Amino acid sequence: MPGDYSLSDVLERMYANQLALEAALMELTLHVEQQGAPEAGENVRGALQTIGENAGYIKQGLAKLKGSSAG
Repeated sequence: MPGDYSLSDVLERMYANQLALEAALMELTLHVEQQGAPEAGENVRGALQTIGENAGYIKQGLAKLKGSSAG
């Protein structure tokens, strides 16, 4: 049925959204820093680092989930 979504499909979309939000935040960070607010930019960069670190775990988890559902 076309309306059925697997857990891995949903999680993959969430991961893609996370990457898109990360990119958007970086664009805003660059703008804020150019406007003379380096402290705010530094704070956002710290949060972006956490997002980036977690993205690797999410990607690995998705690969495992897809691998276990394929067999």
